[in-house]
Amino acid sequence: MKNTVLLFILLISWSACAPNPVDQAMDLMEKSIEAHGGKEGWEKLEGIKFRKWTRLLDAEGNIESELDQWHEFRFTLRFEGKISWTKDSIAHWMSWDGATFRYQMGDNEVLNPDFLSAKRKDFDAAFYTVAQPWKLLDKGGKLINEGKKILDTGKEVESIRVDYGPDTDTWWYYFDPKEYVMVGNEVQLKDHRSRIYDLSREKAEKMLFHGKRESWRVDAAGNRLFLRAEYRYSNFELVY
Repeated sequence: MKNTVLLFILLISWSACAPNPVDQAMDLMEKSIEAHGGKEGWEKLEGIKFRKWTRLLDAEGNIESELDQWHEFRFTLRFEGKISWTKDSIAHWMSWDGATFRYQMGDNEVLNPDFLSAKRKDFDAAFYTVAQPWKLLDKGGKLINEGKKILDTGKEVESIRVDYGPDTDTWWYYFDPKEYVMVGNEVQLKDHRSRIYDLSREKAEKMLFHGKRESWRVDAAGNRLFLRAEYRYSNFELVY
């Protein structure tokens, strides 16, 4: 009986001391943020400007579209921003002034609510992506450390899963286990799974951002199916 009680006490004690996956994830995020320029460096920024080139491809490798965009985001008293580009000789831009989202195509402003809602999601996603890893600490997602993982490239990474609640997409973010910089992420959507690889990084002053990226469709086991998108981030300008 005494041995049983002692064993129970030891198990309780071990459980209390065992690393918590949530705490481990937060510790890894703090290290990654420091590797990318630090929390204080990000909080000092009043805005960011950069260029983003995107190419989408179909399953056969044919080019579906190309975009060369200029992004500008400001986040002092309120979040604002603008993304502009030219397609088929027609100027496009979409903007958020803190109250109203607008989309302009040539001389015409698009007012369709469903179209604007979809573009607003694209706009927010563009900022969320460039602001990684800092934005991963935003409220709304539960970060869980899943330990080390081997990608299909053979690279070993530290993996964090972000849980946004039931009936939502599942996201994973991958970090170099020694340098703690972000090396990619993965998402399971309702109809497909994608993995994005960071092939290079861009340095602006002391801050590290995405450089070259590739997005691959993968199967449930993480095996590559086809290259879906290529991204190039450049010309970063930090605003203080």
